[in-house]
Amino acid sequence: MPQATPSYDALAERHARLHRLSHLQALAHWDQAAFMPPAGNEARTAALTELAGLMHRQRTDPAMADELARAAQEPLDDWQRANLREMQRDWRQATALPEALVAQRSRVTSRCGQAWRTQRPANDWAGFLENFRPVLATVREEARLLAERSGLLPYDALLDQYEPGMTSAQVKTVFDQVRTWLPGLIQTVAARQAAEPPVQGAQGPFPVEAQRQLSEQVMRLLGFDFQAGRLDVSAHPFTGGVPEDVRLTTRFSEDDFLLALMGTVHETGHGRYEQNLPRAWLGQPVGLARSMALHESQSLFFEMQLGSHPGFARQLAPLLAQAFGAQPAFAPDNLQRLLTRVKPGLIRVESDEVTYPAHILLRFDIEQALIDGRAEAEDIPALWDAGMRDLLGLDTRGNFRDGPMQDVHWPEGLFGYFPCYSLGAMYAAQWFAALRRDLPDVDAGIARGELAPVFDWLRERIWQQGSRWTTPELTQWVSGEPLNPAYFKAHLEARYLG
Repeated sequence: MPQATPSYDALAERHARLHRLSHLQALAHWDQAAFMPPAGNEARTAALTELAGLMHRQRTDPAMADELARAAQEPLDDWQRANLREMQRDWRQATALPEALVAQRSRVTSRCGQAWRTQRPANDWAGFLENFRPVLATVREEARLLAERSGLLPYDALLDQYEPGMTSAQVKTVFDQVRTWLPGLIQTVAARQAAEPPVQGAQGPFPVEAQRQLSEQVMRLLGFDFQAGRLDVSAHPFTGGVPEDVRLTTRFSEDDFLLALMGTVHETGHGRYEQNLPRAWLGQPVGLARSMALHESQSLFFEMQLGSHPGFARQLAPLLAQAFGAQPAFAPDNLQRLLTRVKPGLIRVESDEVTYPAHILLRFDIEQALIDGRAEAEDIPALWDAGMRDLLGLDTRGNFRDGPMQDVHWPEGLFGYFPCYSLGAMYAAQWFAALRRDLPDVDAGIARGELAPVFDWLRERIWQQGSRWTTPELTQWVSGEPLNPAYFKAHLEARYLG
């Protein structure tokens, strides 16, 4: 007969209520980005601010302190014990911040994020700056309070929200390794590709409706469940919603079908992770994705490891011919070359996997300076221009739209998130190496269109584990060793120089 766990059960019910509120919050945010008319923003901001305050009061109820202490003494199984660990973590972070600051964050990020959607295409840095200053001030105050509670450095306290247990010193150690070999690799690959016969470019235009249908076809090929999610359009591609109702967005260009297609493949990786989290723990912290680096490892596994795999190009080729008409560019070998062209560019989400880390190094450097107080919002363009020149040899002066205004993360106050992208790329390479050890025929299987074994492996090893393990524990369990960036370097060298 199961032993009683009254305090744990009370906490679990509270988090189930929070999950239901987060469902509404997530869909309101998604609608704000995808469908809401501009005149609705003030009312939506007020509604989201009200909801953020309500959820904060639920998460910081003083009665929870005693419940957490009592639950720690109750007879819990391994999953319950992990769930309690995540509840305690949530409690520590929530109680570090006063409700007024939570409301302020919701208000200033909603206003800045919505204005950004029109200011970015207008290259309106001055207008953006007016809304962004309050966001930066709010995030700095959050960082200060979280640091006081946790004993971490302010930037580390922000990073910890997205990548639990990771510090900027650890990130710097890994990123500094990348800095030693990335510039040389970019030059070597670019020179090698320049010496090859010209790649056959695809001939457009590519009608948006045909691209939408193609994107949904590829999502189905990748196993996305349209009974539990959908695809829409936003200014910046993202995945939102909740595991029961996953909302993906992309953006289309009639000049280049690959932008939307590979962006959709990327978001499908996020979506499949969400749709396959352990349903027995739905609504509980342990049932959530472990961290944002692990989340990005899934999107980049789909986009880079699988989506740019030569075997997957064979699966895409007939779908492209069906969508846009047959042309030489869609021959599998040529398509693979299109998917793996390396060329430094201004836009992070449109960059190839070789130059992509440079974009993250730039943002990591600027974020730390902003949070530490070594730089102010007005300094961002100069820091950006210098970083893009040094890392990628590009001139970005005066181009705010394709420079520091290109991402939605800073307008929405998501400082500490950017390192997760390159950490995710490293995890993705490590996962694929482990997959190859477990399934030696996997590359040939992908070429035959046999993708189910790949998804089954991911589901068992990562998706179904939720937050049962810490990130280092999960990494060890999946791959047999801690995070090892050597796999990422080896993957790039094998694909682009092999």
